Amino acid sequence: IHDVGAGGVSNALPEILHDCGQGGRIDLRAIPIAETSMSPMEIWCNEAQERYVLAIKNEQIDEFKAICQRERCLYAIVGYATDRQQLIVTDEQSPRDPINMPMEVLLGKPPKLERTAQGYVRQPKHFDFSALDPQEAALRVLQHPTVASKKFLITIGDRSVTGLVARDQMIGPYQVPVADVAVTASGFNNYSGEAMAMGERTPLAVSSGPASAGMALAEAITNIMAADIQQLSDIRLSANWMAAANYSNEDSILYDTVDTLSRLCRALNIAIPVGKDSLSMQTQWQQQNEHKQVVSPVSLIVTAFSPVQDIRNTWTPELRLDQGETSLLLINLGAQSPRLGGSCLAEILNADDTRIPDLAEVEYLKQFFDFMQQLRAAGQVLAYHDRSDGGLWTTLCEMAFSTRCGLNIDIDGLGDDAIASLFNEELGAVIQVKNTDIEAVIALSNSVGLAGKLVILGETCTEKSLSIYHKNNEIINKPIVELEKLWTNVSHHIQVLRDHPECAEQEYQLISDSSYSGLQAKLSYDPAEDIAAPYIQRGVRPRVAVLREQGVNGHIEMAAAFDRAGFAAIDVHMSDLIAARVDLDQFHALVACGGFSYGDVLGAGSGWAANIVYNNHLADQFNKFFHRSETLTLGVCNGCQMLSQLKAMIPGAEHWPSFERNISEQFEARLVNVLVTDSNSIMLRDMQNSLLPVIVAHGEGRVAAPH
Repeated sequence: IHDVGAGGVSNALPEILHDCGQGGRIDLRAIPIAETSMSPMEIWCNEAQERYVLAIKNEQIDEFKAICQRERCLYAIVGYATDRQQLIVTDEQSPRDPINMPMEVLLGKPPKLERTAQGYVRQPKHFDFSALDPQEAALRVLQHPTVASKKFLITIGDRSVTGLVARDQMIGPYQVPVADVAVTASGFNNYSGEAMAMGERTPLAVSSGPASAGMALAEAITNIMAADIQQLSDIRLSANWMAAANYSNEDSILYDTVDTLSRLCRALNIAIPVGKDSLSMQTQWQQQNEHKQVVSPVSLIVTAFSPVQDIRNTWTPELRLDQGETSLLLINLGAQSPRLGGSCLAEILNADDTRIPDLAEVEYLKQFFDFMQQLRAAGQVLAYHDRSDGGLWTTLCEMAFSTRCGLNIDIDGLGDDAIASLFNEELGAVIQVKNTDIEAVIALSNSVGLAGKLVILGETCTEKSLSIYHKNNEIINKPIVELEKLWTNVSHHIQVLRDHPECAEQEYQLISDSSYSGLQAKLSYDPAEDIAAPYIQRGVRPRVAVLREQGVNGHIEMAAAFDRAGFAAIDVHMSDLIAARVDLDQFHALVACGGFSYGDVLGAGSGWAANIVYNNHLADQFNKFFHRSETLTLGVCNGCQMLSQLKAMIPGAEHWPSFERNISEQFEARLVNVLVTDSNSIMLRDMQNSLLPVIVAHGEGRVAAPH
């Protein structure tokens, strides 16, 4: 299998043949196209997305067709492989074959490209940051787009599909997007999983490509370490390179940067099995007889992946306020004299300073990982957040936002320069530990080689403000709410422009609503009680049809939930009912699942319902099922919208609402508190007065009551 990307099928089909060591014969007109006037070149080379090419054995073609027909998946058999390594592309509308060439010519080993590049060292430049007012700088840094909240991006993407997402971007009761790492479970019945995190330090590349790559690598590692990873060598990297090849000294910088990353990864015993490069990062044009040009520096985006031992042991920046007296500690892996070049502070001041952070001592990173592993084993870390964009100041703010608590911080232990201490973006992390554990934590840091790298910063406080002291002077004092509103300001303004302004304003004002206590879980029942156990022991497992339509993607977790609740879950596609392979008479329960039905067009649930209403065979099946007295029906997401359109055939459903486009005019993916009130629903029996955080992920979830 191979995805169709750059070059279209002109790239994907020859590559899949080449990887099999064969040639092939391709029928150009067998490739599905909507525009029949396309030329052979356009059909062969266009980069239409969401396509794959597959190589399938002849004897399995009928099985493949049956799968596609059941899933209503568009497919086409476009050709076959040949032992003769010749690529032949035929076209019935052309007088001759558009392509007839040896595979070796197309994908054989080309001669190595040779380039001569001149080394280059930037002239050092220094900027004087000492005259800055710390509080003014702090407020400006919080609103830098790199630092500021990205919530406007996060809430419009579904983060719940698969039911296996254990850690997303949102942290704490107030759902603040400050997570270091993403974690997914590897299954529904265990606690192992996978972690993913990113690192990028592109602004540093303006001064030094190699330093930028080293810091991107280190940032990815300090982020992914929030998950329960066994050892550094478990981490794998994807490297996305960008450079303006063949421009000035960029080839030399690229060589040095790749060489640096290779050396660091070997020292850390970390592999880079995959990656991508974009080596055309320059553009030029003429404007009013003036030559214009934009060139991007050599840069690297690192994505780290790793298996996770226990998804429940993931650290987050959420500060714990229920553990007695605690303190915040900085593990400072940076230089003795912190460097501000390439920082967000330097950017807001347009300050050109070549003194930038780098990963000079790779041993510190190893020792840091070992240190954190031993702290994890001892259960001594209550909260964790790495230091990166915006420096220590941003790290502290984001930890405070997660619980909207106050902090008293003293930075004397970081040196004489308050500005450099707060805003440098050297490597490091802040952890929260109990005061009773501080001595043990410091002793452990000394034993692993991090002596002198720990600094006690301060503590949480009941007064909801962030106070920072330096040399007995309070240099910053601001209410947490005011800081969070500044931090959210960029996201809010984008939401106002993109979404319904009133909805965006309501969300923004919730930050300053002192009565809002965030997400809570208060249960009126024992979740550990297995109410299905007596029935399962008697061999009673009601059959539930897990119903789906083209594009539905919530069926696997739905089946797992019903299986956990004591049902026998059966996968049923609408095409199974239409073809009479399955009948609803065989089931006691029916659940219509959610997901991207019909490509997630608006009103997809209504389209699903129309297929039932206007198909006599289906309408009779559903009508009969709904009128049986012993059946249970559940609809979720598009399935819920579908059922609401079938209320005419469901007894007692005449007052059901319809589900319309969200007022916000956006897809909404959030966690919301739901209170279970008195209900006749057997699914909510004995759950009255329970308060539950529930996932919503929909574009048409607004309840519209019938008139």
